[in-house]
Amino acid sequence: MKIVTRFKLAQLFCVVLVAIIVAVLFSTSMTMQRELAKNKAAADILQAVTSLRYLSIEYALHHGARTRSQWQLRSESLSTGLLATPAFSTGEERALLRELQGDLSRVGDLFRLFVANHRELGQDPQRREVLGELESRLSGQIMGKVQGMISDAMRLSELSRQGVLDAQQRANVAVMLFGGLIIALVAGLIYFTMNSVTGPLEKLRQGTLIVGAGKLDFTLGVHTKNEIGDLARAFDGMTEKLRRTTVSRDELAHTNGALETQIAERQLAERKVHEQLERLNLLQQITRSIGERQDLRSIFQVVVRSLEDQLPIDFSCICLYQPSQHALQVTCVGVRSEALAQSFMMGEQAHIPIDENGLSSCVRGKLVYEADIAEVAFPFPQRLAQGGLRALVMAPLLAENTVFGILIVARRAAHSFTSGECEFLSQLSEHVALAANQVQLYGALQRAYDDLRQTQQSVMQQERLRALGQMASGIAHDINNAISPVALYTESLLETETNLSPQGRHCLEVIERAIDDVAATVARMREFYRQREPQLTLSPIDANLVVQQVLDLTRARWSDMPQQRGIVITLRTQLAHELPMLPGSVGELREALTNLVFNAVDAMPEGGTLSVRTSCASAAGEARQVWIEVGDTGIGMDENTRRRCLEPFFTTKGERGTGLGLAMVYGMMERHGASIDIVTAPGQGTAVRLAFPACAVGEGEQAPEAAHAVPPRLRILVVDDDPMVLKSLRDILEIDGHEVVSADGGQAGIDCFLAAHDRLEHFAVVITDLGMPHVDGRKVASAVRQCSPATPIIMLTGWGQRLAADSDYPEHVDCVLGKPPRLKELRRALNAVMSTV
Repeated sequence: MKIVTRFKLAQLFCVVLVAIIVAVLFSTSMTMQRELAKNKAAADILQAVTSLRYLSIEYALHHGARTRSQWQLRSESLSTGLLATPAFSTGEERALLRELQGDLSRVGDLFRLFVANHRELGQDPQRREVLGELESRLSGQIMGKVQGMISDAMRLSELSRQGVLDAQQRANVAVMLFGGLIIALVAGLIYFTMNSVTGPLEKLRQGTLIVGAGKLDFTLGVHTKNEIGDLARAFDGMTEKLRRTTVSRDELAHTNGALETQIAERQLAERKVHEQLERLNLLQQITRSIGERQDLRSIFQVVVRSLEDQLPIDFSCICLYQPSQHALQVTCVGVRSEALAQSFMMGEQAHIPIDENGLSSCVRGKLVYEADIAEVAFPFPQRLAQGGLRALVMAPLLAENTVFGILIVARRAAHSFTSGECEFLSQLSEHVALAANQVQLYGALQRAYDDLRQTQQSVMQQERLRALGQMASGIAHDINNAISPVALYTESLLETETNLSPQGRHCLEVIERAIDDVAATVARMREFYRQREPQLTLSPIDANLVVQQVLDLTRARWSDMPQQRGIVITLRTQLAHELPMLPGSVGELREALTNLVFNAVDAMPEGGTLSVRTSCASAAGEARQVWIEVGDTGIGMDENTRRRCLEPFFTTKGERGTGLGLAMVYGMMERHGASIDIVTAPGQGTAVRLAFPACAVGEGEQAPEAAHAVPPRLRILVVDDDPMVLKSLRDILEIDGHEVVSADGGQAGIDCFLAAHDRLEHFAVVITDLGMPHVDGRKVASAVRQCSPATPIIMLTGWGQRLAADSDYPEHVDCVLGKPPRLKELRRALNAVMSTV
């Protein structure tokens, strides 16, 4: 019989057996469920009878209506339960159910008699003894019947439990029986498989091994009439055919040997080609990587790291050749080679002499390969050999036929570098040298470009500053004309109005200082296109007083305006007592401190602390210095911003900033021979310290300047094209008691002077503006001088300081006053010119 047929019959038998097992197990399971249902019903009946007994006792003791109702309900539920119970299979179980039903009916009748007797006992007290005796007997009968029911229910429950146990035992027997059948079936299948399949297959496997070893006269000898027998007979036929057609074993061995030799040669050639391709790929990668870099050190690092990762090697470094010292300087050491380099004393920047180490041939441009440096007597190879290195290759880096460096690589194994690797290192050195040369050319070109760009920027900056200065000159004239009346009236009010309130006088003083600062600022606007002003006239300044004035002037900026936005800036002042005077210009110092306060406020957009300190510092052997420090707790500056913050037009405020604030502060410090120090860090605020040389002892304690005397009554001609300036000059001079005649414009002034001269009404002094349309101040002075050479001429101009600085003093003019004119300066000028008449 075929093996397939046998397996199909076994499969059919298994299916039938499984169906029988399933049917038997299902029947057993259903029987078990029925027995369990009867057991549960018996338990419910027992519980109901027990509850009925408890309620009977409760009613006999207390006669409660609620207990009676519960007894009746329990009796009805028990009756229903007895009728609804599943059909019990045995006759004893049916008898017990019928007996329970009969007992329940009789107990019901007795309970009703018991209830009726109790009611009659309550209605007829005369028969209490008889009725009481009857109640006791009825109660006993009820208890006896209920107890009998309990016994029947317990017997019914015991019978149901026994039925469950029997059903379970039958199920266990069925499981064990069918389990034995399955085990027997599996054992039979295993025996069948071992006897019919496994044994013949093992013979077939052994025969295959024997024939494969070359014994072609082997036969299996399997004669079964199944698939394995057919396979064995086919195997024996194949062996017979092989025995007739196969060549001899010696010829086969010779042929195999020749094939193995050819395979080995091809594998060796393929390995060499593969290694060559890997080296070419590595060379391409290194070349591409160094081609993307523009600094020499980065190129060397890429080369050394790539060699360590890809070649690989045990030590590598690159040295630059220094012809002046005739030595090599270690420039780059591989990451994996650092430990060895430290042990060789060949860390970066180390020097290696050339002559005494046998490096001359490499410096002359030749590749040097030492297969075993332990046999080389020079100190440098011996130093490498002490670290365990044996094979050494040194490739020169040539640029334009000049060696500028050497690539050094080494391995721990002797004779470990092949000719292909040496050729690769030679080619790599050429590529590295070419890239290094390009980097040097690029660096030189970049430096030249930077120099050219810096020069271009300087020229453009100077041109912008020159244009700014020219524009500032015209603006200065207009600003000086505009503030001249304010300056004259303010000074006159402070001098003549003695009944001013302290607050009013303080406000006028603040206005006066502000006008002085504006005038000084306008005068310094051309500093941005001129190299340097003439030396300032320095006067002793009380730094504490100037600081207090600046804080009063800027209060709106650091207090009122932030509070409108819900921001609080706290002012903290620390002014030193008995602070010495410092020589300087009070207007410039006040403006510089104002700029510093504004910068500090701008640096605290979320609020903070504004601190202003003054102190006196002196070191042994050095002159005393007065320090003024303005600090904030704002955003601070990084190092790059701190270095550039003093440059003109450099700003971090965007469109809100001009970049001139700190530049003006720096210019003021330079003019005063002082120094500025900025301490800052991002997120930690900024502190700007101004250090001025202090006045010598007693220098600042000069007696106050005497008030300028009012000149005697004079007849004065005032010429100006600005009506406001003209009116303010006339009012101020008339307050001093002078007779003033005003002329609107240069031509009107000349006509007025000539007419008065013809009437013999001479003017003692002529005061004229310089910049006027059509006829300017120079023409007015020339006409006055031609008509009356002895008449003094005072010229007012917004370019007064510029004229003095440029040595462009107008002809025929005795005195030049800058705008805005000050009352004291005007009186001094009148006294000066009248003293020469």
